[in-house]
Amino acid sequence: MTADPLLQCSDLVVSFKQKRGKDSFYAVKNASLDVGRGQIIGLVGESGSGKSTIARAVVGLQPVDSGRITFDGRVLHRRRRSEDRRQIQMVFQDPYGSLDPRMSIRSTLVEMIRRHSELRGQAIDNRCRELMEMVRLPESVLGSRPAGMSGGQRQRVAIARALSINPQLLVADEPVAALDVSVQAGIVNLLSDLRHDFGLSILFISHDLSIIRTLCDRVSVIYRGEIVEEQSCADLFESPQTSYTRTLLSAIPRLKAQQGHNTDSR
Repeated sequence: MTADPLLQCSDLVVSFKQKRGKDSFYAVKNASLDVGRGQIIGLVGESGSGKSTIARAVVGLQPVDSGRITFDGRVLHRRRRSEDRRQIQMVFQDPYGSLDPRMSIRSTLVEMIRRHSELRGQAIDNRCRELMEMVRLPESVLGSRPAGMSGGQRQRVAIARALSINPQLLVADEPVAALDVSVQAGIVNLLSDLRHDFGLSILFISHDLSIIRTLCDRVSVIYRGEIVEEQSCADLFESPQTSYTRTLLSAIPRLKAQQGHNTDSR
């Protein structure tokens, strides 16, 4: 168990009914993981292993069959309180699909801030400029629409929208998988800095162990819906405990995330 956990997922089971009367398919099977306050916890596994299903369950988009999700000492039920929804925000893999193409970036942020906070008028404008600074984008981006931006810029906007209402936990579901390799390291470094600067907790979901190694404190490995290994990041790379983890490590892709700051906002 992680010390002082903010999020605890205990024995989660998630199934989906299959067509033509077949038995249910179990996407997640008795999975448990913790995210400590101010920590970045990695959840890694190949496509179809259940990573995104857990992410959606944590943010309340996917009901669970059984098990318990506890956040900040409170058990989260299927119907979430508004405050619970505010405190847990998600960043999706496809930033273009998660942003309304008809709205400017300013309008996207304003809509989120008005819905979940008491800020109004000039205070909202100030918050929008602050958010651009936080994700290292120029203020001029506020007047843009998603179609006129690069993938890296759109993902920074998606992160800014998630941060706009001061969540405690960010669930990042493959947030760099859709980006060019040259842009990925900038987003990884941004998330690391946000953790250090604002005490943000992050559940970082990926199939890429090279990124996990750069960013995360601890790692849970999921295989066919089951958590098969959980270790500190250093220990997992030094001494993997399962053959599946060793297979993942042997297939680490080409990305070598840059050390230090990368202010590339492409």
